[in-house]
Amino acid sequence: MYCVYSYAVHPSIIVNDKKKVSSKINKYIPYLLLMVCLLCSLDADAQRSRRRRNGVPADSIQVDSVRSDTLAVDTVKKDKNPLEAPVDYEANDSIVFEDGFVHLYGQGKVKYQQIELTSEIITMNVDSSAVFARGVTDSTGVETGKPVFKEGEDTYESKLIRYNFKTKKGFINEITTQQGEGYITSEATKKGANDEMFMSQGRYTTCEDHEHPHFYLRLTRAKVRPKKNAIFGPAQLVVEDVPLPIAVPFGFFPFSESYASGFIMPTYGDEMNRGFYLRDGGYYFAISDRMDLKVLGEIFTKGSWGLSAQSNYNKRYKFSGSFNASYLVTKTGEKNMPDYMVSKDIKVAWTHRQDNKANPNSNFSANVNFSTSSYDRRNLASLYNPSLYSNNTKASSVSYTRTFPSIGLSLASTFNITQNTKDSSLNVVLPDLNISLNRIYPFKRKKSAGEGRWYEKISLQYTGHLSNSINTKDNLILKKGIKDWNNGMEHRIPLSATFTLFKYINFVPTVNYHERWYTRKVEQSYDPTSVDLIRRDTINGFNRVYDYNMNVSLNTKLYGFFKPWKMFGDKIQMIRHVFTPSVSYSYSPDFGAER
Repeated sequence: MYCVYSYAVHPSIIVNDKKKVSSKINKYIPYLLLMVCLLCSLDADAQRSRRRRNGVPADSIQVDSVRSDTLAVDTVKKDKNPLEAPVDYEANDSIVFEDGFVHLYGQGKVKYQQIELTSEIITMNVDSSAVFARGVTDSTGVETGKPVFKEGEDTYESKLIRYNFKTKKGFINEITTQQGEGYITSEATKKGANDEMFMSQGRYTTCEDHEHPHFYLRLTRAKVRPKKNAIFGPAQLVVEDVPLPIAVPFGFFPFSESYASGFIMPTYGDEMNRGFYLRDGGYYFAISDRMDLKVLGEIFTKGSWGLSAQSNYNKRYKFSGSFNASYLVTKTGEKNMPDYMVSKDIKVAWTHRQDNKANPNSNFSANVNFSTSSYDRRNLASLYNPSLYSNNTKASSVSYTRTFPSIGLSLASTFNITQNTKDSSLNVVLPDLNISLNRIYPFKRKKSAGEGRWYEKISLQYTGHLSNSINTKDNLILKKGIKDWNNGMEHRIPLSATFTLFKYINFVPTVNYHERWYTRKVEQSYDPTSVDLIRRDTINGFNRVYDYNMNVSLNTKLYGFFKPWKMFGDKIQMIRHVFTPSVSYSYSPDFGAER
């Protein structure tokens, strides 16, 4: 800052003849000028410091503006924080504007970015970007058109809602939202700017009827972060609207839409024969979106233990299923005592389903439920569900079918197990195979020309059946060899043809061939020393038995026409008669004869 100071001496002082006065004034003038310059410099420094505090450059020059008019240029205050996007609104009934407010009647809808609010009545303040929504109550007391607030993928139902688009905060009365597998409701809720919700007097339930749930946790206070978690204070369990004396001081519910691996906390208890236990604890493996694995274990203080693995898999438009395998070691009594016993049990449960669109020519399905006879009696889950061991019969089946359209061949195979846990008996069929071939003409030419030959009319079919089964006890199934199984295979081949004799007679010869294969045979002979006078010897090896029969038939059709008499009128013009005479001959050799 530059300051220019000037001073002037009055003329009367100059012309004054009194030299003493003039000399004294001239003597003090330099000192006065020095004091004035010091005061000006101090004032300049004070102005610089004030401008630095106010954000004004120190070297700027202050210019006084001259007020030319007493009228203000713009009396309307500008909004410092305008909305980032336009607000769209609509209503089915009417839209009323009144003193800066917009009233929407009849299924009103307000959209702002990813936010959508629908309600029967909506009032919006245009200046402050605040919105209020509520439903209406008819003459019968039924409330309709309640507000539904959507933000992205989150949806909230409420009775009253007040929301501000700028701050993204609001108050919601009687809110209902689904988080994870449960529903959270609250009488009063405050929504924060980061989508968190602070609730009071709420409840959490997994019951499908969340409006009137059969059971729920009554929450005094709760903080909910959508799709993340919920933290709540004191809570009480309520069943059928009856508060139970079961409460927790605080709790935490995690919400996740994606699979995540983690530990599974076990449950504890006491069992009279096996002691204190920890069970159903382990680890969950989120392998992929198509498959998971849960490994659980249980342990008892008296030495018993168990291990199980459960898996679910699903490939869209291909197949889906679940698998469960368990191994249980049970120790009862005291070691080195007569009543000490150790038993080992297993269980395998498997379900598999193939989508119909996966392969039209093949299909594979499985429904396996197999366990040792004592597994259900020793498993702790049976104590809480007696129906598991009250059912004495279990059935398992695995089936596979395959067709070959090009040659007309189809295969159908099944694996069946029927189990009786009462006497531990098993009936196993492994496998049961059926083979069928459609009718074919083996001598027919691929490129025929002219009239067909007689041998081209010969056709044949084939059906086969293979079976391998055994009846035993479940603890002996693994000890049985191949010779203990009952097996065999059956073949059926019918041959037929159709010929025309004398243009009007059909000649149809048929030959049916039937053959069986066995891996052992039983020879019987007279034995006077035996009780029933019969001696039976079982001989292992390949054996075949066959039989056949033949059939020949002749048939034709005879047509006769009769014109009725005129007395019947013109309604019946002609009566036709059809006769189908046929003659057949069958021959089947006696295969019981020695030849």
